[in-house]
Amino acid sequence: MSSTPSIKTRFLILSDTHGAELPESCFHHSSDIVIHCGDLTTSSYITEFQTTIKQLQRLKAPLKIIIAGNHDFTLDTPTFQQKICEAGLENDPTVKNVYGDYEEIRTLFKHQQENGIIFLDEGTHSLTLPNGAKLNIYASPYTPSLGDWGFQYHPEKGHDFQIDKDVDVVITHGPPRGVMDYTENG
Repeated sequence: MSSTPSIKTRFLILSDTHGAELPESCFHHSSDIVIHCGDLTTSSYITEFQTTIKQLQRLKAPLKIIIAGNHDFTLDTPTFQQKICEAGLENDPTVKNVYGDYEEIRTLFKHQQENGIIFLDEGTHSLTLPNGAKLNIYASPYTPSLGDWGFQYHPEKGHDFQIDKDVDVVITHGPPRGVMDYTENG
């Protein structure tokens, strides 16, 4: 914390909860900030996002920062639109009932700001925590993959992570190159 290094700040870091309910023990501890590093859902269903929001609301922290992961493809609007178009489902009401309309989930998160839940897109964000700590956070949902999900880039081509020098915390869904960045199929 470059701006105010003397403020003690407790973090709870989560990832890949995939719309599931958290163990009850998670709700017994408090922190200053919760960071969810993506994959809020398994299939990007509205119901999974709603479950994740309810779980985040229950956590004892005044601020909950979230980013998307590759499973949260409805938050990657161009990818979501492409998937719907390729499947020929542009006018299928079931799609809207299950996944929501374009940008609907982003709007859902905007309404959660009064509950301390803040969705971050890729980039650098400056936040002041309720305890007075000031953090510069770089967030990125992008993941090296050859799959058919959201927020992906080709592993050999890379991605331009534009991290500022004054960033205190980096939140990503994908791992750093060479650090646990291989899957079972390579």
